[in-house]
Amino acid sequence: MIDEHYQIGEVADNVGLSLRTIRYYEEIGLVTPSGRTEGGFRLYTMSDVDRLKLVKALKPVGMSLDTMGKLLEAVDQVAGSSGMRRSEAESRLEAVLAVAMERCDQLEERLGEARRALREIAGQPAQSGR
Repeated sequence: MIDEHYQIGEVADNVGLSLRTIRYYEEIGLVTPSGRTEGGFRLYTMSDVDRLKLVKALKPVGMSLDTMGKLLEAVDQVAGSSGMRRSEAESRLEAVLAVAMERCDQLEERLGEARRALREIAGQPAQSGR
């Protein structure tokens, strides 16, 4: 099976990130192009694109890039290991996922509070002079 490769502009359009952001994520190790053209242009596989989509999805949750790096590292370790090492990698992944899920739960709670406050305001009669 031959992987299809995409240049950085196509990836940026697909994922909804700027070229600069994708290059920065490469610089800090969150994603690595799967190859380069003879002219040196970055080439990405669909797996690379999916990785960038995951980073983009987790960014609004307030997950730090360092934590995202740990999550991606744990995912890579699970995918690339077997036996006892796989078990250790899965434990690490579960720990990082638990932190991420806790953060999502906290944000959902805060959003619920904001919605309740807005509904309360919407239900109040308009105040004169404001």
